[in-house]
Parts: sequence; structure tokens; C-alpha cells
Amino acid sequence: MSEIFSIAVFEPLEGKEQEAMETLRGLVRVLSEKNYSRDFLYRDRASHRYLDLRYWSSEKARQDAHEDPQVHNYWARLGNLVRIEQVFETFDPVNL
Repeated sequence: MSEIFSIAVFEPLEGKEQEAMETLRGLVRVLSEKNYSRDFLYRDRASHRYLDLRYWSSEKARQDAHEDPQVHNYWARLGNLVRIEQVFETFDPVNL
């Protein structure tokens, strides 16, 4: 099975950036410990926007994460700390 690449674009709510980052760290730790995914976080220098680049281990890992109560707990908390601008669920590689 091959990895599945996803991107989430979000901005922390005013006054919630530190709490959002702590929550995101916890989420990424759980996703990594359970071998669901590996994540890379980037911040736009000109705004408060973040890009979370996620490589799901497999489609099964992504489905398992979506059913995992521990993961849901983090996603629920993040929903009160950030404004999601856009989520790209799946990208297919393109040969050049």
C-alpha cells in the first residue's frame, strides 16, 4: 500500500494560537505513535495561516484514525481553536 497525501489549511482563532499548537502537537504525536500518518507543519510568513501536510500510512490507517476516539478528541478540540480554510483529502502523484 502507498501513502496518501493530504493538506489542511487553517488559521488559529484570535488568542488561541498557543493552545491550538499544543493540541496539534498532541494530535500529531498520537497519529505518529499509532502509525496512522506523519505530518509536517508550515506557517506562512505573511499571515497566520498554517499548512499541515499529512502523509497517511495507507487508506486503512486513515480510516482507522477517523474511527479512533483519541484522534476524534483532538479534532474536536481543534475545531474550537482554529478556522479551517480548506482541506485537500487526496492527491495523486503525477509523473513528470
